[in-house]
Amino acid sequence: MKYSLHKIIDDVSQYEIKIVNEASGSLDEALKMISYLQEVLIALKASVVKEGFDSEWEEINFFRNVKPGVLGKLIYYNKVYRIECACPLGSEKIYRNYFSNQIKELKQEFEENIFNSEFYRYYRSGRNDRDQTFFRLGNINLYDGLNSFVFEIDHHFSTYYDYKVARIIANDLLQNYLHLKIDSIEDSNFKDEEATKDIFWTSSKNALVELIYAMYASGAVSHGKVGIRKLSMIAQIVFSVSLGDLHHAFHRMKTRAGSRTAFLDHLKISLEEYMDKDL
Repeated sequence: MKYSLHKIIDDVSQYEIKIVNEASGSLDEALKMISYLQEVLIALKASVVKEGFDSEWEEINFFRNVKPGVLGKLIYYNKVYRIECACPLGSEKIYRNYFSNQIKELKQEFEENIFNSEFYRYYRSGRNDRDQTFFRLGNINLYDGLNSFVFEIDHHFSTYYDYKVARIIANDLLQNYLHLKIDSIEDSNFKDEEATKDIFWTSSKNALVELIYAMYASGAVSHGKVGIRKLSMIAQIVFSVSLGDLHHAFHRMKTRAGSRTAFLDHLKISLEEYMDKDL
């Protein structure tokens, strides 16, 4: 059976966009995504157990890319739900301290469990020479001193290291989420409700993401010293729009068919047509 990374991840991303637009808040969004992602994993497991893999490459691709892409999101949304549930009510200072502490705890946990490992360096470097060891069923080497949970995993649906990759993905997403939370506090005084109440984004969210990345890549704002998260937060505040996961939106932009800069192309054409009217 063929497992398409782009198809599965795209389906998850499309559903995520739908939920972001429909959810009443972060908790509602997280709960709905947790439920959905659990169903996706259950379906994938049933398919793997029943049909197996057509080739060694397919098995490696599944456990290196496909399953971690789904599981990483599930870990991420479960953590977001727990963070939001425990978030204290209080002053801006209390709010900022809470999310700053969450970043510290996330960093400490990641460094203790993953960051300093040989596998982390292997995965981050983009190597694939040991993929047959890390991402094929039945190759778990207990002599490596693995975490105890290895004895609890389903050996028909995990190589152990697919979970490690999922943790790396979840950590990246959580870092972005927590920094955006802090940025939103720092930028809370930026928005003047009266001045911006009639200003809102009327093109697609993907178009705004494209514009944000273009400004960042060109160094057009503060000589490039303002990061993606900051630019994104400012754009979301000014245009009263929620952009969701910028990283995955940008990934889809890089791999989409046709022009990868469709909105920027449209802006150029529109401006030239506007200039021609004045001739």
